[in-house]
Formats: sequence, C-alpha cells, structure tokens
Amino acid sequence: MAVSSWSPSQYLQFEDERTRPPRDLLARVPLAAAKRVVDIGCGPANSTELLAERFPDADVIGLDSSAEMLVEARKRMPQASFVEADISKWAPQEPVDLLFANAVFQWVPDHLSILVRLLESLAPGGVLAIQVPDNFSEPSHRLMQDVALAGPWRNRLESAKASRDRIPSPATYYDRLKPLASKVDIWHTLYNHPLDGPDAIADMFASTGLRPYLALLAEDERDEYLGEYRRLVAEAYPPLVDGRVLLRFPRLFVVAVRG
Repeated sequence: MAVSSWSPSQYLQFEDERTRPPRDLLARVPLAAAKRVVDIGCGPANSTELLAERFPDADVIGLDSSAEMLVEARKRMPQASFVEADISKWAPQEPVDLLFANAVFQWVPDHLSILVRLLESLAPGGVLAIQVPDNFSEPSHRLMQDVALAGPWRNRLESAKASRDRIPSPATYYDRLKPLASKVDIWHTLYNHPLDGPDAIADMFASTGLRPYLALLAEDERDEYLGEYRRLVAEAYPPLVDGRVLLRFPRLFVVAVRG
C-alpha cells in the first residue's frame, strides 16, 4: 500500500473509537424520518451503517474520494450505493434530507464555504450534521509537527505544509451557518480512549493524521520519523495501572437545520 492511499484495514483497527463519534452525532440529528441520506466521507462505511440502521426506509448513499475505502464500503454494505467523488466539489443533484459528515472536513481547505454551499442545497428542514477532530493542540498531534521540524526532512515537510489547518472556532461555524439555518447546535465532546500502549497511538494516527507527513518521506525516512514519534509519544502518555495509555481526543460537532 502506498502511504498516500487510505488503508481501510489500518483505519478499522480502531473501529470502536472511530464509530463512537458518528453514533453520538447521529443521536442529535432532529429527523424522525428521511427519504435520502448522504454520508460524506463515508470511509469503510462504519458511519454509513449507522445511518442505514437509523433510517431503514431511506436511500442511503456513501461518498468518498478514496477508491480503497469504497472497495471496503461496498463489501460491508452491498445493499447501499457508494460514489467516488471530490468532496470539495460535490453537490447533491436532488433534494436530500440529511448530509452527514464524520471526521472528513478537517482535511478540506476552506471547508466552511463548502458547508454553507451544502446547507444551501438542502430543502427547508433538511439537516447538515458534521463532526471534526479538534485535537490540533493535543500531544499526539503537536509531536507530529515537532518531529517534522526537528529532522533532516524539515524543509521538505514545511514547504509542503504536511500538517492540516486548525479548525475554526465554534463561533465561526455558528456565524457562517446560522443565516441559512433555523437552528445550529454546536458542542464539544472529549473522548478518553484507553489504548494498548503508546505504539497504539502511533498506529491509530498512521491512517489519518500522520499520513500527510509519511507520504512526503522515503521508506527509510518514514521508519526514522515514526521511531522518533513513537519515542516522544511514549514520554507524553504515561502508562495506566494496567499498562495501557489514555488518549485524550476532543471533537467538535455541528448540527444545522435548514431554515
């Protein structure tokens, strides 16, 4: 597997931790029923599965830019429809009741403008529901940048801007979406995930946050980068009483109802 591709198997090693946020997001979606639902950035369909269970009579469509993820999604849910598309340019071609996006828009530049456009495309009463990690300042992510700036690859990783942008503030989301919405619900949830040691933290982010860094490095450099990252993570996350470590993981949730 090329580092630039998405690995469904690696992603799903932490399926429980990754599926809790979309389950929590879906619980706050104020729809009793839906005819058409789109899972934006569906990945291997762990979130799409939740949508199909919640709205059994709906036409559920999964959308992703990764062909690798969509192969796994189609295996998991052969009864659903999946489409490969550029999330930054995609727009629904017919009315949709729910646009759902779990942990995808943090990767999309200027995603607030895209969210405004998507909210505009909904019929009155339709819902836009998103969740994005808000862990840029956590040790797990600060250390990615620290290793990038401390190694021989510094100039390359800096010029390519390997790290993703910080997400906007809750107030910024509210101000951009509320003019189009009858209601905007915004909240943070702080998850504390017990994982099997510091190496599990590196393994968890190898399929997400670390990908942009590793994609710019040669194979031997990746090993060196990951070795240093694992060393620093072990220092930052001390063992618990049972030898596991606790990964603090804040996430931001937004649910907007089209006015």
